[in-house]
Amino acid sequence: MERYVALDIGDKRIGVAISDPFNTYALPSSTYHRKGFKQDISAIVDIIKQKGATTVVCGLPVNFDGTEAIQTQKTQRFIDALKEHISIPIVCEDERFTTVMAHETLISEGMKREQRKSCVDALAAANILDGYLQRLIKNNKENNAMADMETKEAEMDEEGIIELLDDNDNVVKFKLVDVTEYKGAKYAFLLPAEPNELVAEDEVAVFLFKEEEELLEPLEDDELMQEVFDFWQSEAEDEE
Repeated sequence: MERYVALDIGDKRIGVAISDPFNTYALPSSTYHRKGFKQDISAIVDIIKQKGATTVVCGLPVNFDGTEAIQTQKTQRFIDALKEHISIPIVCEDERFTTVMAHETLISEGMKREQRKSCVDALAAANILDGYLQRLIKNNKENNAMADMETKEAEMDEEGIIELLDDNDNVVKFKLVDVTEYKGAKYAFLLPAEPNELVAEDEVAVFLFKEEEELLEPLEDDELMQEVFDFWQSEAEDEE
């Protein structure tokens, strides 16, 4: 079961958020107050393990135009050190505006400045994680839609496939091209669906189609076979 933990890494505090059990939304979890680089790494590693994370999402601060800032380098250094202590994936998420959004949310709830300090970082981490989860959900939906389309295409490819037995009772697959009526009888036109020794790859095989018995019989009369084939071709040309 996937579980995501997000970190909002600041100079003084690190906000922590976790995903709900179904990975559909983010929950603010806690705020860690930094004490020293090595100690911070050790403490965050413990938190990640306690939360049972399978992926860590770290907010990466950048300038308004997307370029790197001094804080970007500081955060990246922390992330690189973290990678040396855990084996699960760490992904970076653009954290522009997430802290601002967190402050606006807390202000709208009437929370005072000192109170906001204790939870704004965890809420910012939740905003980071929520953005990541929403994109993940969208990508999964698109991938599932594409997989469904490929499945339907594969099913369509299987339509019209007929399995016949050769003289040695081996299954030979043909693709049904058309069925036409000629002089009171019906005839089926088949193309090989896979290489076989009976019919060349680009050769159309003609069979007598006994509809009531749902039976295909090979035509032994070469002259009749040619007549039926010529009639079928002339019909196709007329339709075009």
